[in-house]
Amino acid sequence: MTGTPRIDRVVTSGTFSLDGGTWDVDNNVWIIGDDDDVVVVDAAHDAEAIQEAVAGRRVTAIICTHAHDDHINAAAALASATTAPVKLHPADDELWQRVYPGTTYQPLTDGEEIDVAGLTLKVLHTPGHAPGAVCLHIPELSALFSGDTLFQGGPGATGRSFSSFPTIIDSITDHLLTLPPDTVVHPGHGDTTTIGAEAPHRQEWIDRGH
Repeated sequence: MTGTPRIDRVVTSGTFSLDGGTWDVDNNVWIIGDDDDVVVVDAAHDAEAIQEAVAGRRVTAIICTHAHDDHINAAAALASATTAPVKLHPADDELWQRVYPGTTYQPLTDGEEIDVAGLTLKVLHTPGHAPGAVCLHIPELSALFSGDTLFQGGPGATGRSFSSFPTIIDSITDHLLTLPPDTVVHPGHGDTTTIGAEAPHRQEWIDRGH
């Protein structure tokens, strides 16, 4: 292990398509590790830009927080360039197959631990935005990588296929709001927040129902 473990962010731009609609989106791609080894969370849109940010370090895994196309559409190219495995919760297989028909990935499981650069990323299965949505908790860095499960201002969207508002509320309540309040939330889009900043608003989210 070389250097202090750190979190790098790359913002990539492209589109998200589901249920017959297409939207322009900016995605956060998170690179976690040290000067030697990293994992990439959500390889979105632009494999070359992600490789530039990796800067020659060894990619040990490409972790998908879920399989909406904007979060995985650079995963295969990045995996080919780095020989790193792609990891995804199998509950999102149908969404994955829409982008990469007939291909496979390494299945993620709830509670699984992924080690990189002296850090341990714990997989939390948090369905709701998508059936196979996961978050990654790193206690050593007081960090949570929430994909599209939790944002600054509330839960991820649940108005499209494969999603459920009651389920995402349960996931956030049971798995995320129980984390230390100073845990920094690094989402799939937009700015970071903290568990402590979001927790007091749970009832407001439920009251507005989205």
